[in-house]
Amino acid sequence: MTLIRPSRRAFLQLSGALSVVGPGAVPFALQLAAAGSAAGLTAPPDYKALICIFQYGGNDANNSIVATDTDSWGRYFALRNIGQEPIALMPPGTAPTPLGQVNPVTRRSVSSLAQPEAWGGVLPIVPKTAQAIPAGTNATTRTFGLHPALAPLLPLYSAGRLAVLANVGTLLQPLTKAQYTGRKAPIPANLFSHNDQQNTWQAGGIEGANVGWGGQFGDLVLSMNGANSIFTAMSTAGNAVFLAGQRVVQYQTTTNTTPAVAIRAATGTSLLGSTTAPGLMKGMITDTSPVSDFASDYAAVVQRSLDATSNLNGAMSGAAVTAIPAVPTYVNPVTGATTTNPLAVQLHAIARIIAAAPTLGLKRQVFFVSMGGHDSHDGQNTAQPDNLSKLANAMAYLDTVLSNINGVDMRAQVTTFTASDFSRTLTSNGDGTDHAWGGHHFIMGGAVNGGDIYGQFPTIGVDSGSFNNPDMTGAAIIPTTSVDQYAATLGAWFGAQPTDLATIIPRLKNYPTANLGFV
Repeated sequence: MTLIRPSRRAFLQLSGALSVVGPGAVPFALQLAAAGSAAGLTAPPDYKALICIFQYGGNDANNSIVATDTDSWGRYFALRNIGQEPIALMPPGTAPTPLGQVNPVTRRSVSSLAQPEAWGGVLPIVPKTAQAIPAGTNATTRTFGLHPALAPLLPLYSAGRLAVLANVGTLLQPLTKAQYTGRKAPIPANLFSHNDQQNTWQAGGIEGANVGWGGQFGDLVLSMNGANSIFTAMSTAGNAVFLAGQRVVQYQTTTNTTPAVAIRAATGTSLLGSTTAPGLMKGMITDTSPVSDFASDYAAVVQRSLDATSNLNGAMSGAAVTAIPAVPTYVNPVTGATTTNPLAVQLHAIARIIAAAPTLGLKRQVFFVSMGGHDSHDGQNTAQPDNLSKLANAMAYLDTVLSNINGVDMRAQVTTFTASDFSRTLTSNGDGTDHAWGGHHFIMGGAVNGGDIYGQFPTIGVDSGSFNNPDMTGAAIIPTTSVDQYAATLGAWFGAQPTDLATIIPRLKNYPTANLGFV
């Protein structure tokens, strides 16, 4: 048997510094030739960051943003105001119904804060650009509202720093209902599978694809970050395929005051009661003298990890970092309990890293944070208001923090966007919703062309009698905008050139519009 020895470069790629993500050929794979073309780029004088907020489980976008024109609302309300725990939201202008009183819309008594009647009506938003009227409906205009729990996002929308991208989802090419039902066009594999659709959103292919578009954006800018390029792609939510690149290795952090995870045995002041043991341990694990390539490369990786830990944790003591406001307390809207918002805690950690970027010499970064709990097959009235409140609270907090980092308004240099496995069925199952397809997402930042809804908001309602919904199959809405276009628009703002995007997102050529214009 012949022993195949990996090259030093291959070993370092596979080993990484605190997190390990192996490269591979996948639908979004960035060819090294293209990555190499970016290696000679000089560091720009500015700073840019992308932050992905992934809502694991499949957020019910049909209750996050609702079409409120009479035609759409009637069908929406009829489909969701059913079952033992109706999930239909209240129309705009409806006051919250106090506990023990009867709601004038549903004629139901409110016995719990986990009832839509207790939250009041949806919050109207007016897009700058009128949405097209769906064919076959009686609408004369389209109006919209946000879930009441998303109230902290209203000022951002009004100020033009928040936009909505309507009906976006995984696609292989533009797809009509006739093509889908007649099986006349290709569709993504395993459409309603959590793992596969999470992977398709983040990496362009079902589970097994292992290079994400966020990581590949990081590949393009790796050299811009100089000696600390290890901090190009960073996650506060564990390993994420979104951040896996061909050359970039995602750096996983904690949300602690010192976010880098240290090798305690080699960096502490004492080991097993000995004050000299840590130094000896460090010497052993960073010894590059062994003749074995494996041992030498392992030592180099460990040394890089130790150096990164020291650099990142050291930068956290800077004045700009320590001045970042602490995460405020958060009240669960359903239970009334004061608790910690874990998403805001993650964004607080990222804000501190952004504040440290000048100290670390960083010019471009891609971040990943996440929150779970969106798989609302039942108990949706309890889970979703809290999840959406956390999302809005955290995003508004980040917007405030970025408005003044060391005296500089950084909001135009940071774009934050949401993503999720898929949306939920428009129809209710009695107290929740099931897996579906296209949904709506938020983009926030000072560079965002906000106060508007991009893409085509879908027709609301299931086929019945003479009504034929062109956007739905069963209870799932067929996306009219692709994740590919979503990614390309964000990538173009980040600095990726059209040739880069064509390589990173090979399906982009299938769509008439690559840049959606929301940023």
